[in-house]
Amino acid sequence: QVRLVESGGGLVESGGSLRLSCVGYGRTDDCLAWFRQAPEKEREAVAGLNYGGVRKDYSDSVKGRFAISQDDSKGTLYLTMRFLKPEDTGLYYCAAARWCRDTLDAAQYRSWGQGTQVTVSS
Repeated sequence: QVRLVESGGGLVESGGSLRLSCVGYGRTDDCLAWFRQAPEKEREAVAGLNYGGVRKDYSDSVKGRFAISQDDSKGTLYLTMRFLKPEDTGLYYCAAARWCRDTLDAAQYRSWGQGTQVTVSS
């Protein structure tokens, strides 16, 4: 099973920015996504893309603030987060799948990373 590795998390003040990175997905993985899980909450989708970014989807809570992108030359998936809020705090995971019907459906993904912690202070 592919092992994805996330990086870039940290502690940031409210209103700040961070960029997360994820490596380890394969060239045949057409669907890539970011999910997050806050303490005592269920995992939720943040952003997803397929077919090299032809389609990008975002959860309503991050739309307009976060951007998902990939650089195939580096084999890296990114999540650029701006105007961060305390409610964005959580463990952020990247996920990959060869195909997906819905980029924001966790059930579509078979490869996951261990997560990188993002903490936003108020």
